[in-house]
Amino acid sequence: MAQVEKRGGLLRKSSASKKPLKEKVVLMYDEIFMTEDPSKCSPRFWEELFLMKVNLEYLEGKLESLDGEELMKIKDNINCLFQHCIQALGEDHPIRVVNALQTLCALIRGVHQKNKSTSGFDIINMLMGFDKAELCMKNLMESLDSLLCAEGSESLKSLCLKLLLCLVTVTDNISQNTILEYVMINSIFEAILQILSHPPSRREHGYDAVVLLALLVNYRKYESVNPYIVKLSIVDDEATLNGMGLVIAQALSEYNRQYKDKEEEHQSGFFSALTNMVGSMFIADAHEKISVQTNEAILLALYEAVHLNRNFITVLAQSHPEMGLVTAPVSPAPTTPATPLGTTPPSSDVISAVELPLDADVQTSNLLITFLKYSSIVMQDTKDEHRLHSGKLCLIILTCIAEDQYANAFLHDDNMNFRVNLHRMPMRHRKKAADKNLPCRPLVCAVLDLMVEFIVTHMMKEFPMDLYIRCIQVVHKLLCYQKKCRVRLHYTWRELWSVLRLSTNAGQWKEAASKVTHALVNIRAIINHFNPKIESYAAVNHISQLSEEQVLEVVRANYDTLTLKLQDGLDQYERYSEQHKEAAFFKELVRSISTNVRRNLAFHTLSQEVLLKEFSTIS
Repeated sequence: MAQVEKRGGLLRKSSASKKPLKEKVVLMYDEIFMTEDPSKCSPRFWEELFLMKVNLEYLEGKLESLDGEELMKIKDNINCLFQHCIQALGEDHPIRVVNALQTLCALIRGVHQKNKSTSGFDIINMLMGFDKAELCMKNLMESLDSLLCAEGSESLKSLCLKLLLCLVTVTDNISQNTILEYVMINSIFEAILQILSHPPSRREHGYDAVVLLALLVNYRKYESVNPYIVKLSIVDDEATLNGMGLVIAQALSEYNRQYKDKEEEHQSGFFSALTNMVGSMFIADAHEKISVQTNEAILLALYEAVHLNRNFITVLAQSHPEMGLVTAPVSPAPTTPATPLGTTPPSSDVISAVELPLDADVQTSNLLITFLKYSSIVMQDTKDEHRLHSGKLCLIILTCIAEDQYANAFLHDDNMNFRVNLHRMPMRHRKKAADKNLPCRPLVCAVLDLMVEFIVTHMMKEFPMDLYIRCIQVVHKLLCYQKKCRVRLHYTWRELWSVLRLSTNAGQWKEAASKVTHALVNIRAIINHFNPKIESYAAVNHISQLSEEQVLEVVRANYDTLTLKLQDGLDQYERYSEQHKEAAFFKELVRSISTNVRRNLAFHTLSQEVLLKEFSTIS
């Protein structure tokens, strides 16, 4: 008997003499693309259609093959298909719901694809018709909200989120996606929060939910009142905020783990042996080879949470086991197309690992530490455009944190000490720091370490002035808090404040270094005033090395004779403002994220294989 082979919606027999046979669903699609109403000759047409497995590739390809004029001729049938898809979402039979969701994905993407040309038709009119658009979208959003909040199939929830991501990212510039006006009116914000607050749902869908929320927050955020911004800013439910933090922490931790694995693989390989023989001449080039794709989508979600919601600041310090040290069975994540921005969700099994109870023998971590480690990786190499954007966003997030009073309180808390192993750029003049000898210090020390590391390792011809300014601003804001709250931080500033060395040596930086040195008149006055006094005290009392208490005694005794130049406004700074200074950056960033998320919604991510296993019987 001749075998049947399926290819592109065709059923081909092995015998070359026979014409290829089309799948029934493909024949039904062809009827929709005729000008006549397909239900006239077949009253059960729409009912039967949603029992058929969707052929996404054929349906989208068919829409792409038509020009604007041809598509307008079948507008009534497209409207009818869209409306019947929405009706099917309210049915009890899960297979119909699944097929309706996937058909909607194909319709939305296919019609939007046509809009990129100069066809001149309106998307909303083409999909729904102007007269029915408001009701259609109301019904669609209510159905999706119900499916997301119900205790039913997790696969259906996943598909609902895929459809919403498809809807949001179908245009590069989401603010030009007029369909999202209906998503603003018919909010699914509460459904997203429910997913994040419920551990089983969060493990399955947390990543998609967080990315979806971050994108919705950025819809026309500078032109009109965005309800998702308003609602996110007032969320105070601890379970919801912690859930969002766990999703973000896991995604960043997964990136850090992948980088560390590649780094270890690289160091133990042939190239490492070669560089040991010939020296470290090519160490910078070697470092570039172990870079991992950045994840701006999840970073944007962290930014929006920190920037908009003061209550989320507490989540930054929420302790959990060090994710890299917790062992849990990890199933391989599904492969996805390689893209400039990594928005592939981590394995759900790994996400569950972060919710294990704390063990006294396990190093604890928190979202801020995970973020600082992530930042230390992406800020090493800013030559790549995506890593440059990622590094800039990391510094903007740190700027928001450095301005927050509560964040500063736990950053400087002596009772909250952590070992933070930041990644350091390989350089010819220094060896890699040993991980085991890291001291436990307040978290502000790790922030300062990150800033100093960037400043001293990015002296290059194409000077990243914008990033340097942001680093200095973060340091300045932390120092302002320390002055205001009289916090004395035990920190080694020598790596940062070495301008004096350059000003005394002949070189191209001598003049600039001299100007900076002269600006530090009070620092030099303090050193010049107290050094002789301390040396005299040591000589009179025959002490080779003074204790901290003895030095303080000398300072107190001679403080009245110290003369300093008054400097006004040093503890004042301009607060961060997104709309006035960063709007262009975020518009471009969101455009890039939208493009990448759309690419990752490939055909295989909408496959029915898992769904059909879950709904193996048709009632």
